[in-house]
Amino acid sequence: MPRGEPDLPIPDGQEPEGSRRGALLALIVIAVLVVGGLFLWSQLSRMAAIQDCVASGRTNCAPVGTSASPRPASP
Repeated sequence: MPRGEPDLPIPDGQEPEGSRRGALLALIVIAVLVVGGLFLWSQLSRMAAIQDCVASGRTNCAPVGTSASPRPASP
């Protein structure tokens, strides 16, 4: 606020809108960080399990993707 202008009093029970907007933005940022952290944790733990499997000498460690459609019947 420029100097010389008096601050307007805030009525009881009301907060400036900027404080709510800042708190909501902070909550959204924290939620995104938590979701991102959980995603990274799951990916890293999956990779660690595959590395442990390979380090133990196994050869069938990585999951193989299968298609949803059945194979055609052999003649």
